Amino acid sequence: MRIGVFGGTFNPPHLAHLVCAQEAYGQLGLDRVLLIPVFTPPHKPLEDDPGPEHRLELCRMAVDGDDRFAVSDLETARPGPSYTVDTLRELHANEPDSELFLILGGDVAAGLPRWRSPESVVTLATPAVANRRGTPRAQVVAGLSELPGAERARFFSMPWIGVSSTMIRRRVKAGQSIRYLVPDAVAAYIEAKGMYR
Repeated sequence: MRIGVFGGTFNPPHLAHLVCAQEAYGQLGLDRVLLIPVFTPPHKPLEDDPGPEHRLELCRMAVDGDDRFAVSDLETARPGPSYTVDTLRELHANEPDSELFLILGGDVAAGLPRWRSPESVVTLATPAVANRRGTPRAQVVAGLSELPGAERARFFSMPWIGVSSTMIRRRVKAGQSIRYLVPDAVAAYIEAKGMYR
């Protein structure tokens, strides 16, 4: 089985996340894309965090009814900083016959050599890089070239969607609508729980 591994804070998950997952699924011929919300991101503070259990539930609501996608609690169930290498090792142990594809934005992929155990990351999973505005492909290739095995990286195209989790949180705080920017169930959950106020 070919599994896309899509990690992030998902604070909250929005349409650009889902389009990215969809494009990776279709263009790379994946059997499933796993959304894996972090417990604690190791490289940046998590602003306005409602807690990992809420972000996990938001992800479940975002993909409910779409059997191309699934949500994993591998990281939210493991306290402490969420290192991708640990998650990939666990996924590999659970599904040794599966081929893993680590879905990344270009900006993140370019910084992969600075992650924890980056050589192991690219050994355990093929980097699957979304071509997005702001980070030229040549910059991504140059960054990845520091890692042996990174030449296996696969690129997929994605329409530019100017939606971010930061924007969603700001809109909620300002009392503006987030309809059509997140799935309806996600918007309803945020409203019901009074999140991001």
